[in-house]
Amino acid sequence: MAEQEKIILGVDPGTNYTGYAILEVRGKVLTVAAIGVIDLRKYDSHFLKLKHIFQRVLGLVDEYHPDELAIEAPFYGKNVQSMLKLGRAQGAAIAAGLYREVPVFEYAPRKIKMAITGEGNASKEQVSAMLVHILRFRDMPKQLDASDALAAAVCHYYENQGLRKSGNSASWKEFIRKNKDRIADQ
Repeated sequence: MAEQEKIILGVDPGTNYTGYAILEVRGKVLTVAAIGVIDLRKYDSHFLKLKHIFQRVLGLVDEYHPDELAIEAPFYGKNVQSMLKLGRAQGAAIAAGLYREVPVFEYAPRKIKMAITGEGNASKEQVSAMLVHILRFRDMPKQLDASDALAAAVCHYYENQGLRKSGNSASWKEFIRKNKDRIADQ
Protein backbone atom coordinates (compact mmCIF):
# COMPACT_ATOMS: atom_id res chain seq x y z
CA MET A 1 0.00 0.00 0.00
CA ALA A 2 1.39 3.41 -1.01
CA GLU A 3 2.01 6.08 1.58
CA GLN A 4 -0.73 8.66 1.75
CA GLU A 5 0.30 12.15 0.70
CA LYS A 6 -1.88 15.09 1.56
CA ILE A 7 -1.63 18.82 2.13
CA ILE A 8 -3.89 20.39 4.76
CA LEU A 9 -4.42 24.14 5.08
CA GLY A 10 -5.29 25.09 8.65
CA VAL A 11 -6.95 28.45 9.34
CA ASP A 12 -7.69 30.26 12.59
CA PRO A 13 -9.95 33.16 11.53
CA GLY A 14 -9.70 36.48 13.29
CA THR A 15 -10.36 40.15 12.70
CA ASN A 16 -6.92 41.39 13.79
CA TYR A 17 -4.88 38.33 12.83
CA THR A 18 -5.95 35.31 10.83
CA GLY A 19 -3.59 32.41 11.42
CA TYR A 20 -2.66 29.92 8.70
CA ALA A 21 -0.56 26.78 8.44
CA ILE A 22 0.29 24.38 5.65
CA LEU A 23 0.71 20.82 6.91
CA GLU A 24 2.26 18.25 4.57
CA VAL A 25 1.40 14.63 5.30
CA ARG A 26 3.47 11.74 3.94
CA GLY A 27 2.30 8.50 5.51
CA LYS A 28 2.45 9.27 9.22
CA VAL A 29 5.09 11.98 8.88
CA LEU A 30 3.77 15.51 9.40
CA THR A 31 5.82 18.49 8.19
CA VAL A 32 5.05 22.19 8.52
CA ALA A 33 5.55 23.73 5.06
CA ALA A 34 4.40 27.24 6.00
CA ILE A 35 2.97 28.99 9.03
CA GLY A 36 2.13 32.58 9.87
CA VAL A 37 -0.55 35.20 10.27
CA ILE A 38 -2.42 37.55 8.01
CA ASP A 39 -2.07 40.91 9.78
CA LEU A 40 -5.35 42.82 9.42
CA ARG A 41 -4.73 45.61 11.93
CA LYS A 42 -3.96 48.22 9.27
CA TYR A 43 -7.43 47.98 7.73
CA ASP A 44 -10.03 50.28 9.27
CA SER A 45 -12.97 48.76 7.43
CA HIS A 46 -14.21 45.32 8.42
CA PHE A 47 -15.12 44.73 4.77
CA LEU A 48 -11.53 45.42 3.66
CA LYS A 49 -10.36 42.91 6.26
CA LEU A 50 -12.71 40.29 4.78
CA LYS A 51 -11.45 41.04 1.27
CA HIS A 52 -7.84 40.65 2.43
CA ILE A 53 -8.59 37.36 4.21
CA PHE A 54 -10.22 36.03 1.04
CA GLN A 55 -7.31 37.14 -1.17
CA ARG A 56 -4.56 35.80 1.12
CA VAL A 57 -6.25 32.44 1.73
CA LEU A 58 -6.88 32.14 -2.02
CA GLY A 59 -3.17 32.90 -2.56
CA LEU A 60 -2.21 30.13 -0.12
CA VAL A 61 -4.54 27.71 -1.91
CA ASP A 62 -3.04 28.65 -5.29
CA GLU A 63 0.54 28.33 -4.01
CA TYR A 64 0.30 25.10 -1.97
CA HIS A 65 -2.69 23.33 -3.58
CA PRO A 66 -4.09 21.88 -0.35
CA ASP A 67 -6.29 18.81 -0.53
CA GLU A 68 -8.39 20.00 2.42
CA LEU A 69 -8.97 23.08 4.54
CA ALA A 70 -9.44 22.73 8.31
CA ILE A 71 -10.84 25.79 10.06
CA GLU A 72 -11.61 26.69 13.64
CA ALA A 73 -15.27 27.48 14.28
CA PRO A 74 -16.14 30.74 16.02
CA PHE A 75 -17.05 30.19 19.66
CA TYR A 76 -19.93 31.88 21.39
CA GLY A 77 -18.78 34.54 23.79
CA LYS A 78 -20.54 37.30 25.64
CA ASN A 79 -20.12 39.81 22.79
CA VAL A 80 -22.47 38.92 19.92
CA GLN A 81 -20.92 41.56 17.62
CA SER A 82 -17.47 40.00 18.03
CA MET A 83 -18.85 36.58 17.19
CA LEU A 84 -20.55 37.94 14.07
CA LYS A 85 -17.28 39.51 12.91
CA LEU A 86 -15.40 36.27 13.54
CA GLY A 87 -18.07 34.36 11.63
CA ARG A 88 -17.63 36.69 8.68
CA ALA A 89 -13.84 36.24 8.80
CA GLN A 90 -14.36 32.48 8.85
CA GLY A 91 -16.77 32.80 5.91
CA ALA A 92 -14.20 34.72 3.85
CA ALA A 93 -11.59 32.00 4.41
CA ILE A 94 -14.10 29.23 3.67
CA ALA A 95 -15.22 31.01 0.48
CA ALA A 96 -11.61 31.19 -0.73
CA GLY A 97 -11.18 27.45 -0.26
CA LEU A 98 -14.50 26.62 -1.86
CA TYR A 99 -13.74 28.96 -4.77
CA ARG A 100 -10.91 26.55 -5.66
CA GLU A 101 -13.03 23.50 -4.77
CA VAL A 102 -11.05 22.60 -1.65
CA PRO A 103 -13.18 20.60 0.80
CA VAL A 104 -13.66 22.43 4.10
CA PHE A 105 -13.83 20.88 7.57
CA GLU A 106 -14.81 22.87 10.65
CA TYR A 107 -13.73 22.07 14.21
CA ALA A 108 -14.81 23.60 17.50
CA PRO A 109 -11.96 25.16 19.53
CA ARG A 110 -12.55 22.66 22.33
CA LYS A 111 -12.29 19.70 19.93
CA ILE A 112 -9.00 21.04 18.51
CA LYS A 113 -7.56 21.50 22.00
CA MET A 114 -8.66 18.00 22.96
CA ALA A 115 -7.05 16.49 19.85
CA ILE A 116 -3.73 18.21 20.48
CA THR A 117 -3.38 18.20 24.27
CA GLY A 118 -5.95 15.71 25.52
CA GLU A 119 -7.63 18.55 27.42
CA GLY A 120 -10.50 20.58 25.97
CA ASN A 121 -9.82 23.53 28.27
CA ALA A 122 -6.10 23.79 27.46
CA SER A 123 -4.67 27.28 26.96
CA LYS A 124 -3.41 28.50 23.59
CA GLU A 125 0.11 28.37 25.03
CA GLN A 126 -0.32 24.72 26.03
CA VAL A 127 -1.57 23.87 22.51
CA SER A 128 1.42 25.63 20.95
CA ALA A 129 3.88 23.87 23.27
CA MET A 130 2.33 20.46 22.55
CA LEU A 131 2.55 21.07 18.79
CA VAL A 132 6.27 21.81 19.18
CA HIS A 133 6.65 18.39 20.82
CA ILE A 134 4.35 16.44 18.49
CA LEU A 135 5.86 17.83 15.30
CA ARG A 136 9.38 18.42 16.59
CA PHE A 137 8.90 21.89 15.12
CA ARG A 138 11.24 24.46 16.61
CA ASP A 139 10.26 27.54 14.57
CA MET A 140 6.81 28.16 16.03
CA PRO A 141 5.79 31.82 15.56
CA LYS A 142 5.04 33.84 18.67
CA GLN A 143 1.55 34.71 17.41
CA LEU A 144 -0.79 32.12 18.86
CA ASP A 145 -3.16 32.56 15.90
CA ALA A 146 -0.55 30.78 13.76
CA SER A 147 -0.18 27.86 16.16
CA ASP A 148 -3.99 27.67 16.46
CA ALA A 149 -4.18 27.30 12.65
CA LEU A 150 -1.58 24.53 12.80
CA ALA A 151 -3.58 22.89 15.58
CA ALA A 152 -6.68 22.90 13.35
CA ALA A 153 -4.70 21.16 10.57
CA VAL A 154 -3.23 18.55 12.94
CA CYS A 155 -6.65 17.96 14.52
CA HIS A 156 -8.07 17.36 11.05
CA TYR A 157 -5.29 14.90 10.29
CA TYR A 158 -6.01 12.98 13.51
CA GLU A 159 -9.77 12.98 12.91
CA ASN A 160 -9.46 12.03 9.25
CA GLN A 161 -6.99 9.22 9.89
CA GLY A 162 -8.73 7.85 12.95
CA LEU A 163 -5.39 8.16 14.72
CA ARG A 164 -6.79 9.48 17.94
CA LYS A 165 -6.32 6.46 20.10
CA SER A 166 -7.73 8.06 23.17
CA GLY A 167 -11.01 9.71 23.79
CA ASN A 168 -11.24 11.44 27.10
CA SER A 169 -8.33 10.49 29.30
CA ALA A 170 -8.72 10.45 33.05
CA SER A 171 -5.24 11.92 33.53
CA TRP A 172 -2.15 13.13 31.68
CA LYS A 173 -0.46 9.85 32.56
CA GLU A 174 -3.24 7.90 30.84
CA PHE A 175 -3.19 10.22 27.81
CA ILE A 176 0.58 9.76 27.42
CA ARG A 177 0.26 5.98 27.82
CA LYS A 178 -2.36 5.85 25.04
CA ASN A 179 -0.51 8.25 22.73
CA LYS A 180 3.19 7.36 22.91
CA ASP A 181 3.63 8.08 19.19
CA ARG A 182 2.50 11.69 19.74
CA ILE A 183 5.06 12.49 22.43
CA ALA A 184 8.51 13.77 21.38
CA ASP A 185 11.61 12.56 23.17
CA GLN A 186 13.30 15.24 25.25
